Amino acid sequence: MQTDIVVDTKGMACPMPIVKAKKALDGLQIGQTMEVHSTDKGSINDFQAWVKQTKHELIRYEEDNGVYKFYVRKL
Repeated sequence: MQTDIVVDTKGMACPMPIVKAKKALDGLQIGQTMEVHSTDKGSINDFQAWVKQTKHELIRYEEDNGVYKFYVRKL
C-alpha cells in the first residue's frame, strides 16, 4: 500500500504511539495516508478508538511478526 509517511513507534508504550501518530498526521494534507509501526499490543484498541474520535479513516491494520501496522487516511 502506498503511504505518504511512515511513523516508527516500535518499542514505545501507550500513549507514545498515538502522540507520535497525531504529530505526524497534523503535518499531512487531507487525503494523504500515514503508516504507523508499533510493537505495543494495546495499540490495536488505542488506534481504533483514536481514529474514531478524530474522524480520520483507519484503512486497515495488520500484524507482521510482532509489529502492528496501521494505515490511517487524514480526512
